[in-house]
Amino acid sequence: MTMIRRLTSDSLRPWAMAALAAALLAGCGAFGPGSAARKNSVYQNERFAADETFSRLFDASVNDTCEAARRALLSQGYVINTATPDSIAGTKRFQPEGEVHVEISFTIVCVPEGGSGKLATAYVSALQDRYNVKRSANSTSLGVSAIGSISVPLSSTSESLVKVASETIPAGQFYDRFFALMQRLLKDQGAAESPVEDKTGG
Repeated sequence: MTMIRRLTSDSLRPWAMAALAAALLAGCGAFGPGSAARKNSVYQNERFAADETFSRLFDASVNDTCEAARRALLSQGYVINTATPDSIAGTKRFQPEGEVHVEISFTIVCVPEGGSGKLATAYVSALQDRYNVKRSANSTSLGVSAIGSISVPLSSTSESLVKVASETIPAGQFYDRFFALMQRLLKDQGAAESPVEDKTGG
């Protein structure tokens, strides 16, 4: 009986090892880096839904809409990098903390709607880049010829900004405020261009 029990155990051992190896391989496939990458892929959150607020329809021409966008950026301290009749690009820099710098880049594209030329859609996207200050030590030596081989070490520190994050600002109140400012500027621009009514009756 002891011999039979031992043979049975020995004969089952290879099958048990094979089953254990298969289970380990399955576990690696389910929890490996590739699986984590698939679960965390940002493109899975791209819905391409029609209710996103990266765009807004304006009752104005393409030129007037983009001009309102340019004025809106200028009024908030943005530097205009490029400006064409149908596109605007501008940037603004912030320093929320001592060694943290943030840059927001705006891109606006104005597209005509309909055939009248009096409607335009403004597509707006803002990119936020985050930088940290990186310090690196530079050491040099100053030789004194009169003394011989003695040298005095001189050290200095150089600083540079290193980009640590970059993200498109998600749709929400940030863009709503920008579009509201554009709308107000378009209204003011329209009021300024409207002819003054003659009240003298002459």
